[in-house]
Amino acid sequence: MTQNSRTTKVCEYCGTQIPAQAAVCPSCGGIVEASEEEQPRVGAYTNTVNPDLNTNSATGSYGRPFNKWVAFFLCLFLGCFGAHKFYEGKTGMGVLYLFTAGLFIIGWLVDLIRILTKPNPYYIAGR
Repeated sequence: MTQNSRTTKVCEYCGTQIPAQAAVCPSCGGIVEASEEEQPRVGAYTNTVNPDLNTNSATGSYGRPFNKWVAFFLCLFLGCFGAHKFYEGKTGMGVLYLFTAGLFIIGWLVDLIRILTKPNPYYIAGR
């Protein structure tokens, strides 16, 4: 009884017929490589659950780049007013910083350190 070659493949260790989608041979326990049509193409990932989160596979970016040093100096000099948050497009947080004096100065200090640890340019997830 032979099965269709598209539904089965041969284990390279013991030579038995196994299902085409199997990653491990049930007879010998050997790890079997996926065939070429089963292997995903590099850079072909797309998020089908939430297409808004699809990224550029080459850079891993999420939209327009933000300059680290522009954000840092905006935070340093105008951080109590939320200027760096407005620069990043986070208007809600910018308004909150505006009315709370940079989240009572603590948020401003945390943001200074956070911005310094980011790479240049940086990208904001979910934008």
